[in-house]
Amino acid sequence: MTIKISIDCMGGDHGPAVTIPAALAFLKHEPEAELILVGLEDQIRAELKKHHAADNPRLSVKHAAEVVAMDDPVEVALRRKKDSSMRVAIEQVKDGSAAVCVSAGNTGALMAISRYVLKTMADVDRPAICSILPNQKGGPTYMLDLGANVDCEPHHLHQFAIMGAVLFEAMEHRRPSIGLLNVGTEEIKGTEAVKATAALLRADHERGVLNFHGNVEGNDIFKGTVDVVVCDGFVGNVTLKAVEGLSRFFKATLMETTLSKLGALLAMKSLKKLNPESYNGAGLLGLKGLVFKSHGGAQAYAYEWAIRRAFDAAKYNVQDQLSTLIHELMPPSADREAPAPTIQQVKQ
Repeated sequence: MTIKISIDCMGGDHGPAVTIPAALAFLKHEPEAELILVGLEDQIRAELKKHHAADNPRLSVKHAAEVVAMDDPVEVALRRKKDSSMRVAIEQVKDGSAAVCVSAGNTGALMAISRYVLKTMADVDRPAICSILPNQKGGPTYMLDLGANVDCEPHHLHQFAIMGAVLFEAMEHRRPSIGLLNVGTEEIKGTEAVKATAALLRADHERGVLNFHGNVEGNDIFKGTVDVVVCDGFVGNVTLKAVEGLSRFFKATLMETTLSKLGALLAMKSLKKLNPESYNGAGLLGLKGLVFKSHGGAQAYAYEWAIRRAFDAAKYNVQDQLSTLIHELMPPSADREAPAPTIQQVKQ
């Protein structure tokens, strides 16, 4: 089965100089994919020619006359740049030309345009950004929200937990454990919103809807204590940027002396687990279509990973699973009392 992916080639800090090489590298490893390259046609074709890929039959170019800059206000991106590469790439998902869209552009603009073009799923109040981080157990820790929603009420965090659980099971093929990020594991700790969210998740756990582990702390993210970590966008984004900064600092420190370089060489296999570029690509969950966000400063290797995650989401039919299971599991209101079916029961 061929899966088509639309690429916002102009998005991010580097534009076609990164997105085109990443797209070509991805195609070499994935014969079941076709790519729609969206942006300024002359620049895209010039980059393709530079890489001797102008006639690749699995590539098509879709012209878009405008570019959303990384510092563009959301209003400008949404209202004034209606022919931007970001918007046209998302519209490919809307009209069915592509199964998923990838962009490294302005996060606020990407979320706003995605919500406007694709709309949110029924029962979802706010889409959330979900990405993965490595853990000591050798598996992924899914974490959301990573910046889309700074101020959250308990029912928003509750919805994030459900969406994260559905995404994890669709991608990893097993039922996840869920943790609520807090300043301590005790039930009495945390803000009122976090404590209220914990009560909702405990009720879900008692009904068998979700596998709620309880509160977790920041160090649990990398321990692999739980499979899905839930928090608001403010905490999530700060955590993610701190992790990325620490990883780069650690790598730079290892290159300072000959002895540290030798140590880094010996530990290369383990250090690869700390490379944030290998975990690039975050899903915008809760939309009526698949959109993946790459880090704005990503180089070609990292951007290729974002394309890979988008491809896997389409390959594993994540959107249909999200649509079906969120509809079944999501309470229509924060105080829903009727028991909800488990994910396994829905699948049966």
